[in-house]
Amino acid sequence: MDPRVLSPLDRLLELADTGLRSSFAGGSGSRPTPGKPDTAPRDPVQRRHAAGLMRVNHSGEIAAQGLYQGQALTASSPETRAALEKAAAEEGDHLAWCRERLDELGSRPSLLNPLWYAGSVAIGALAGLAGDRMSLGFMAETERQVEGHLADHLDRLPADDARSRTIVREMQADEIGHGRAALEAGGVELPQPIPKLMRLAARIMTGTAYWI
Repeated sequence: MDPRVLSPLDRLLELADTGLRSSFAGGSGSRPTPGKPDTAPRDPVQRRHAAGLMRVNHSGEIAAQGLYQGQALTASSPETRAALEKAAAEEGDHLAWCRERLDELGSRPSLLNPLWYAGSVAIGALAGLAGDRMSLGFMAETERQVEGHLADHLDRLPADDARSRTIVREMQADEIGHGRAALEAGGVELPQPIPKLMRLAARIMTGTAYWI
């Protein structure tokens, strides 16, 4: 048997390993973290606020890993699976950047990251079962909402936190590219109320991850 062909159990174990490493390990990206590491808010309150926002961004990247891995697990075509796995790998850079910035700000990731990951894997797997075009549309809608969320963070981050702002701008540019690629690969617009439910779930996660 070709050793590269994974059994269902192998894939589940791979997902669990990815979730644990994403949630608890620092990791490193394929690209260096944008911005200069010696820039941080001078005011302690603003520093804690910046850390809360970057913790939300880190949790969002944990969720993105889970979504795309879950979608890849149930994708119909090898091409769609490869596109989702490629997006997950690129999102791994964002995960590493946010974790590094949290360390620089003297803070920590969300304690609920394993929950975000597990829930996102389940949602992603369901999206994949709806068919490749719907799954790619789900990816495009996810990236569209994340792009807006990052734009909001650029408005809320302290003006003197140049490092965090540079990271968020770089992430935003990547998310736009991922969403465009998903549509070009055949993604379709999602019917209501799916986008509204996605926004509601995102609000619950972001509101919680800021503090916990």
